[in-house]
Amino acid sequence: MDSSSLKGLLEEHAQLEEQLADPSVHADQARARKLGRRYAELSPVVKTVRELDTARDDLETAKELASEDSTFAAEAEEISAKIPVLESKLTELLLPRDPYDGSDVVMEIKSGEGGEESALFAGDLLRMYLRYAERHGWKAEVLDSVDSDLGGFKDVTVSIKSRSADVDGVWARLKFEGGVHRVQRVPATESQGRIHTSASGVLIYPEPEDVEVEIDPNDLRIDVYRSSGPGGQSVNTTDSAVRITHLPTGVVVSCQNEKSQIQNRARALQVLQARLQAIAEEEAAAKASDARRSQVRTVDRSERVRTYNFAENRIADHRVNYKAYNLDQVLDGDLDGVLNALITADREERLAAHAG
Repeated sequence: MDSSSLKGLLEEHAQLEEQLADPSVHADQARARKLGRRYAELSPVVKTVRELDTARDDLETAKELASEDSTFAAEAEEISAKIPVLESKLTELLLPRDPYDGSDVVMEIKSGEGGEESALFAGDLLRMYLRYAERHGWKAEVLDSVDSDLGGFKDVTVSIKSRSADVDGVWARLKFEGGVHRVQRVPATESQGRIHTSASGVLIYPEPEDVEVEIDPNDLRIDVYRSSGPGGQSVNTTDSAVRITHLPTGVVVSCQNEKSQIQNRARALQVLQARLQAIAEEEAAAKASDARRSQVRTVDRSERVRTYNFAENRIADHRVNYKAYNLDQVLDGDLDGVLNALITADREERLAAHAG
C-alpha cells in the first residue's frame, strides 16, 4: 500500500475516534456498532504504523550516535532487526479483509447419506457447534428443525450471534465449515458392530446487518403450519410456524421458534435474504476466480471437508491436511485446533497471492 493510502487510513481512524466520542452517535446503535467495528479494524494498523515510524526514527538516531559511541552500535542492530518484523506485520494487517468477518451467521445442518445414522450425526454436529458457541459467549438459537425417529435431525437451522461488535466475529471463525462432514463409526442401529460411513452437510452463510438483496413478494410462496416438538408432536395450537419458498431459486426457509406468526415470518425473511445474498456472492466469486478455495465455503456441499473417525478418536480436515486424535473433545466444542489451522492456511494463501 502506498503512503497516500496509508495516510488515508490514519485519517479515517482519527475521524472514527472523533465520531465515537460524540454521544449522539450512540443513539443509533446500528451505526455505533458499525463505526466501532471499523475503528477496531483500523486500530492495529495505526498501532503498527506508529511503532514502525518510531523504530525507524530510533534507528536513525542510534546510527548517528554509534559514530561517536560504539555502545549504540548494538542498539542500532537490535532496532534494525525489529523493522522487517513490523513491516511484515503491517503487510498482513493491510491484506484485503473478508467484509463479513464481523458478521453473525446462519447455519443449516442436513442429514445425507446414511439414513438414520446420518440424522444422528447431524445432531452431534449441532451439539458441537452449540457447545463451541457457548465457549465463546455467543448466542445460539435453533430457528427450525425436522427431527428423525431416533432423536437426530433430518434438517436443522441455527442462528449464531456474537454479543459484541468484534472485528472477527462468528463468521471469521466458522466460515470454512460449509461442506460435507463424514462420520465413520458403529451406528446405534448396527447390531453386528460393523463400522459404517455416513455424512451430513453443513451450509453456513453470514447474516449481514445491511442486507442488499431485494426480494419481489411475487416470487414468494408463504405457508403457515403448527410448530412441532420432538417426535412431530404439536406444541402450538395456532398456525404460527412459517415456511417461505423463493420460487426463482427453489430456496426454502422455515422458522417456528418465535412466539408469533408475524415474528416467524420476519425472521424467515431475514434468513432468506441472507441466504440469497450468499448464493449471489458465491456465483459472482466463482465467475471471478475458480481458484479461490475460500469461496467454496457456503453453498457447495459437494466437497467432503472433514472426517470424524470414532474408532480412532480422530478428526481430519482434508483441505489443510489437519489431523488430531481428540475427536471426543472436538465434539464437545473444542474446535479451535482445526479452525485455527484453516484460518492460518487461508492467511498464508492470501499473503502468497499478495507477494505474487
